Amino acid sequence: MSMFKIFDVSGSAVSAQSQRLNVVASNLANADTVAGPGGQAYKARQVVFQTELMGALGAAGVRVAAVGEDNTPGRRVHDPKHPGADAEGYVTYSNVNTVEEMVNMISASRSYQNNLEVMNSAKSLLLKTLQMGQS
Repeated sequence: MSMFKIFDVSGSAVSAQSQRLNVVASNLANADTVAGPGGQAYKARQVVFQTELMGALGAAGVRVAAVGEDNTPGRRVHDPKHPGADAEGYVTYSNVNTVEEMVNMISASRSYQNNLEVMNSAKSLLLKTLQMGQS
């Protein structure tokens, strides 16, 4: 595999993890929202990754295949005085689990950082190879 393919593979991973971080940020921003007028609360979204072949040499990268909604029911709290309460006095909150989202955020951030480090190491190796050729 060519050294330049490393940038393609790591670049695809950086892009995918960036999208994952955006979805996590959206989920965390809507963690405590309540059901709207239609009765539907915010549904947590999850990123689905897929392997992607990069060129004829068989290098494999990653891409975001889909961003799907989590269909687990939202948390229901009995609070008849809340303006968003239904006829039975329950308020439906989003189904976002903040602990899981924080773990997802840390994982995506570390993956992002690791792939940047791979690209920096490959760049350093290529620069050293060029310097050896100048001697």
